[in-house]
Amino acid sequence: MAELVSQNGNKVEFKVSVPANEVSRAYQQVWTAILRDVRVPGFRPGKAPRSVLAKRVGMGYVESEVRDRLLEVHYPQAARELKLNLVDASIDPGALADGQSFDFGVSGETYPKVVLGDWKAATLSAESPEITDEMLEQTLTDLRERNASFESVERPIEASDMVTIQELAEGSEEPGGSYPVYLDKAEAHVRDALVGKTSGEEVEISVPAHQHGDHEHPATAVKIRIEDVKHKQLQDLDDEFAKSLNFDSLERLRADLKGELETRAGREGDSARREEFVTALIAGMEAEIPRALLTNRREAMLEEIQADLSRQGVKWAEYETFMEEQGKLSEFMADLAKNAETRVRRDLALEQLAEDLRVQLTDTQFNAALSSGRTA
Repeated sequence: MAELVSQNGNKVEFKVSVPANEVSRAYQQVWTAILRDVRVPGFRPGKAPRSVLAKRVGMGYVESEVRDRLLEVHYPQAARELKLNLVDASIDPGALADGQSFDFGVSGETYPKVVLGDWKAATLSAESPEITDEMLEQTLTDLRERNASFESVERPIEASDMVTIQELAEGSEEPGGSYPVYLDKAEAHVRDALVGKTSGEEVEISVPAHQHGDHEHPATAVKIRIEDVKHKQLQDLDDEFAKSLNFDSLERLRADLKGELETRAGREGDSARREEFVTALIAGMEAEIPRALLTNRREAMLEEIQADLSRQGVKWAEYETFMEEQGKLSEFMADLAKNAETRVRRDLALEQLAEDLRVQLTDTQFNAALSSGRTA
């Protein structure tokens, strides 16, 4: 039986009393499991008396198993009985004895009551990007770049070349991996280090401290050997080029590219209007966000970052120390907390919207409304 003790905003306290007969049933289930699983020398399987089993496994273990069984059943049952949707809770169990009732108290936070503003009145102004002739020509230029051919040359490196380099491991006679570098797309420090050099030369490339996503990497230096230099050759923009891409003519290639660009622009406009609508939805929302909800989301986001660093071969402890030395750890944690709150608010707003509508809109229906620039 559950009884609500107090409820103040999102904070709630209640107590639960489990009848003596259910406590005895839980004890019986635990003893049965121990009798089945624990072997005692001198006794046939399943025949050792409880007093002997208790000495072997310890009464603390028995009580812990019984308590876990009772809480596993009666804690969620009490929450349902009191119609509480809990974000987080702490349980204070009372004394436990076979043949006696078992009481425990719960204090926690519930999901907040969310009240949305007049989202039906929201006006969406975001538009799809206009596809200009310049954008189409740039796309064709990019196609020529992607389909360029390369020919080895014996001369100093130029800014548009493709250079094959091999990393030289520090303190090791074994060479590292080889890979191509397209200088017209390379970062400035790489291009500056290689332009003017020739095949066979060894070069040290200084990599400045840089930001990659949410992560900052310290300055390093990489020693490499230039293995090959290739000159880039672009195809002429004509029917032959179009045919190499399985189009009948350059005119047909232009038409198809423009159609694809317009389709992408339409999707980009829909996405922008969706974000505009969600931003307006959050701005008009009233809700007291439970601290536990924010903490859980922040910890989940931090775990994602740690996993991402691990995939890059970076240990979180080392990265954390680096940020602390740079005086940026506090700023990082503050940004993390801010982003966590934004995500929580977004989720709550969208969940409440779905509940208010009491219908499941398909993406097609929702996008159609967004494309029209209205939400009702």
